[in-house]
Amino acid sequence: MKISEAEVRHVANLSKLSFSEEETREFATTLSKIVDMVELLNEVDTTGVPVTTTMADQKTVVRADIAQKGEDRDLLFKNVPEQENYYIKVPAILEDGGDA
Repeated sequence: MKISEAEVRHVANLSKLSFSEEETREFATTLSKIVDMVELLNEVDTTGVPVTTTMADQKTVVRADIAQKGEDRDLLFKNVPEQENYYIKVPAILEDGGDA
C-alpha cells in the first residue's frame, strides 16, 4: 500500500508538525514500506494455531491502599513559570484557543 506525500502532509498538519519536502518524501517511502511489511503477515497461514495473548504467567500485584501525605504544593510550583490557583498555565495549542 502506497502512502502518498499528500497523506503525510495531511497527518503532519493534524499533528501540528511541519516537514520539508525531502522529509515528507522520506516519510511517505518509509511508511509505505512499513505498511507493506505488516500486510505480508496476512499471507501467513495461521489455521490451527492457538491464540497467544501472553508469553508469561502474570499475576496482578496489588499494594495496600494506604493514604499518604503528598508533596508540598508550594514547593512543587516553585519553578513553574506561570500558574494560577495551582494550575500550570501553558500556551494555547489550538488555533482558536485564546486565553482559556
